[in-house]
Amino acid sequence: MNLSKNGKGSGGRASALSLDALRGAWAEAPGWARWGVYLLLVVAALFLPSQSIGTFMAPSGSDWPTMLSDQIAIYVLLALGLNVVVGMAGLLDLGYVAFYAVGGYTIAIFATKYDWTFWETLVLAIAFSALAGILLGAPTLRLRGDYLAIVTLGFGEIVKKTANNSSYVNGPRGVQGIPHPPTLSEFEIMGVQPLKYGLLDSRPYYYLLLFFIILTIIFVKRLDRSRVGRAWASIREDEDAAELMGVPTFKFKLAAFAIGAAIGGSGGVVFAAKQTSINPENFTFLVSALILAGVVLGGSGNIPGVMLGAFVVAWLPERFRFMNDYRMLIFGAALVVMMIFRPEGLWPSRRRKAELAEGTGGMGSMGAEVAGPGQSAAAEVGK
Repeated sequence: MNLSKNGKGSGGRASALSLDALRGAWAEAPGWARWGVYLLLVVAALFLPSQSIGTFMAPSGSDWPTMLSDQIAIYVLLALGLNVVVGMAGLLDLGYVAFYAVGGYTIAIFATKYDWTFWETLVLAIAFSALAGILLGAPTLRLRGDYLAIVTLGFGEIVKKTANNSSYVNGPRGVQGIPHPPTLSEFEIMGVQPLKYGLLDSRPYYYLLLFFIILTIIFVKRLDRSRVGRAWASIREDEDAAELMGVPTFKFKLAAFAIGAAIGGSGGVVFAAKQTSINPENFTFLVSALILAGVVLGGSGNIPGVMLGAFVVAWLPERFRFMNDYRMLIFGAALVVMMIFRPEGLWPSRRRKAELAEGTGGMGSMGAEVAGPGQSAAAEVGK
């Protein structure tokens, strides 16, 4: 194999050069061209539930629109929320499923016990999830790296165990009879009623999630380009230096937790309304692990990469479900190979690639320095 001085093959260099060239062309593109691309992407997403696409994207006997609404779109939305915490602020969160559960149980309680509507509980769930993020972050964000990760992991398990042991939410049996979102209109376009919610058609729920995803992208992108985004970048790259420069790091880390939690809570509301019932087993640690895997696999900190990674993580195990138990083995092996040969992810940002090369692991300091591709481990230990 033809290797360069830094150990990368010619194929890796060609891929990086092509990606950089694409980014350069995008940066120089006029505004109308960018908006045209955005519009085309939205139109493509609207046609994604088409059965013609589902014939090769879904395994035989599976319903493609249901896969999109129940797993893929939910994972993409959750990954966008976790990316705020992990990718933008550099805080490792292993208990993100807790905020997803807070959103789901909020609509379960208020819709079934107090007859609140979907839209009322959606606003309340977002507020409760953000509050949960603040309550978790306020006493723990003084911690860093792996210590913070352990605390967030514990928080996720606490929420699950609390729901499992609480008679108020029926313990392990969960809550049934959660109402669907109210139908806004019964107008039909190309055989689809996108605003009529029920049991028979999953496509309206996919379009609702797509709406939330678009809003989240706009909101997060504007944050990333603001003073808040610059503060998160400084915290991620070197928190001590950011504090010395006058950045109120605790306040911005708390904001990242609250915003990420709010996005996760909105996903929990849609999930519960679609399923009409939830129980604690819907909110296991595996969900947090898979969402984190999607963020890292796609390219932590880069919104298109994160969405791609979440899509792959949600879609691949379902697409190869016919392999039974071997599908998870193959899926895990593919993740390992990916992290060995492309640790920066499928679609990384240039900034995060530079951070990875400097030895921060692409995710801020994780409690110890990590040797980058161009560094020796001995040199890092000696720091």
